[in-house]
Amino acid sequence: MVTPLKQPIVFHLEGFYVPPGYGAFFFFLALLSYIVMLLANGVVLCVIVMDKHLHRPMFVMVSNLVVCDLLGATAVLPRLMMHFLMGQKKIAYIAAIAQAFSVHMYGVAVQTILAVMAYDRYLAVCEPLRYHAIMTPPRLHSCCGLAWFIAVLLIAVLFIFHMNAPLCRNTIQHVYCSNRAILNLACSPTPINNIYGLSMSWSLNTSIFLIIAFSYSRILHACVKHGRADSGIRSKTFQTCAPHLVIYVLYQIASLVLILSHRFPSLSPNIKKFFSILFIIIPPAMNPIIYGLVSKEIRASIIKHFTNLYVHQKNIGV
Repeated sequence: MVTPLKQPIVFHLEGFYVPPGYGAFFFFLALLSYIVMLLANGVVLCVIVMDKHLHRPMFVMVSNLVVCDLLGATAVLPRLMMHFLMGQKKIAYIAAIAQAFSVHMYGVAVQTILAVMAYDRYLAVCEPLRYHAIMTPPRLHSCCGLAWFIAVLLIAVLFIFHMNAPLCRNTIQHVYCSNRAILNLACSPTPINNIYGLSMSWSLNTSIFLIIAFSYSRILHACVKHGRADSGIRSKTFQTCAPHLVIYVLYQIASLVLILSHRFPSLSPNIKKFFSILFIIIPPAMNPIIYGLVSKEIRASIIKHFTNLYVHQKNIGV
């Protein structure tokens, strides 16, 4: 019989296999990725906060998406850098739970926020005359708050189920902590956790897909109906809806790659771990680029603020 571990528990993260002498190289790669994400998302967030013209529902939701992306990246990359630079593989129980909670929050909150954004785009395109009456500031903040509340509630219940589960091992065979990785250390099977986790994942993904599918089917119908009379409607609809749809597809592709990588036993552990890191890195790195390139308002605001900053610095220099 395996004896349960005593508190306080210190986990050992298996992490990546790093060839001798390559730790600093991988550290700088991770550091560069993190800095790029912080700068790109930080610029978008600051521009939305500072520019009053961007205090509109779509951009408020984009700012919520940025915060969510930063949460996921910050939960994983700093500790990964410590692993590469100093070989640090130990993580305390509380820190492991906090990291796992943040990673799952990122995964769930992205979807709930994207669902709210789809509803907002549906109202903007299909109910343009009533849009401002429906999406008032209090309702906007309620929708964003509800997206975060659902994510926190779902993940909190997920972790409450296994808080008292006795653990008999302390080696997490992964790059970062997750609910599944911690449950694999339990002394006995955890069927309730498995049932809840699978049902939550299936229900959430199905609900979000139906909401987005409904919203864009109605948007497509509105474009076909009114686009014949005004081609500008289709262009404006594309500019406002394309970034949201691209980000949703990007997130789903990253999730699918991560899931499929665990279905092929022949793949090396390092490859599987690499795909799990891409799930954390790719969407947060691409989202600011997608919105910056497609959204004229954000692009114009970024150019305006950087131009003003340059002129200000030049005047000071003079």
